[in-house]
Amino acid sequence: MSAQQDNAQRRSHGGSLTPARARVPVLVQFVQFGIVGISNTLLTFAVYTLLLKVFGVWYLAAAAIGFGVGAVNGFLLNRRWTFRGHVGDALTPLRWTIVQGCGLALNEGLLYLLVHDAHLDQLVAQALTMGVVTVSTFTANRAWTFRTHAPVAVVDGDV
Repeated sequence: MSAQQDNAQRRSHGGSLTPARARVPVLVQFVQFGIVGISNTLLTFAVYTLLLKVFGVWYLAAAAIGFGVGAVNGFLLNRRWTFRGHVGDALTPLRWTIVQGCGLALNEGLLYLLVHDAHLDQLVAQALTMGVVTVSTFTANRAWTFRTHAPVAVVDGDV
């Protein structure tokens, strides 16, 4: 594509490249989300383990606190890196909080079932639960919290 064609294409799409070139593939975003998730998981699991083993905090409370710490870390990193093409609005943090709240409920429910009903070790149960929650929150955050819209073409005379 020539420089003139590229510039014309940028002008016709509000200053950005075509929507197909502007969007990040789902797989790339999922990998980035996974990398952020690794940092969240390490942070969440460290807080969970510290509260559980050192301070004797009840496992569901320790999981909730650890999840909250990881959620804040995840919001900041995902907003700046994974979903950086997203043009945020005032509701982005609220949407993130709702998704994370649902993720926390899923985490707590699965953790309780695995510990109470399946009699798994609390650390093993938390490790298994985190995989399910990660895929669920990625899907919801990509579709709702950090959704991106194709640039709108501005035609001369449109207001």
